[in-house]
Amino acid sequence: MAKIFQVSARAGMAHVIEPIARRLIGWGVTPNQVTVAGTVGVLGGAIGLGAQGFLVAGALVVTFFALVDLVDGTMARLSGGSTRFGALLDSTMDRIADGAVVGTVIYILAQRGDKWGVVGGIICLVTGAVVSYVKARAEGLGLKANVGIAERAERLIIIGIGGLLSGFGLEWGLAAAVWFLAAVSVITIWQRMAYVYKQAQAADAADRARAAEAEL
Repeated sequence: MAKIFQVSARAGMAHVIEPIARRLIGWGVTPNQVTVAGTVGVLGGAIGLGAQGFLVAGALVVTFFALVDLVDGTMARLSGGSTRFGALLDSTMDRIADGAVVGTVIYILAQRGDKWGVVGGIICLVTGAVVSYVKARAEGLGLKANVGIAERAERLIIIGIGGLLSGFGLEWGLAAAVWFLAAVSVITIWQRMAYVYKQAQAADAADRARAAEAEL
């Protein structure tokens, strides 16, 4: 199934991101420094602006710094590939940033007294972690799980749109975005689990066949 944020759009972004990545490398900036800076920026946009009621500014700042996630990856590729620690740092910072964004949304909805919006936010918080965990655990088992209708970029875009709608006076926009995100996150978990299941079945069958041959 095609992702919400189409591959062609991501490829178009690459033409913008790559020159920036090359310039930063030329200045001696490392991918890990960009990773941490991006996370700090997201935290500032979410907690420092969004949670204080500046939803439009917060959404724009979070979106801007979320794009840094593309920059550090491109920098790592241009520098000869990411390191093991760099990959761990990137994943850790992503989880912190995602938690801050969704946590801020829950806080805003709670301030408004939107109980169902808060429920949707909690579902987003849990499913967002599970989406990432399924991929990480699958890769740890030597399998792949890089599929799904809503990966990290799509999830941030959905929240960002909801923040903008709410900031421009359509308060229902944030709750609507939260519930839409909850739905697509559940679908993404199912897609990843199904994808991994097929691989696991094939791998297990191959292991059994090798074990049977070894016994002969």
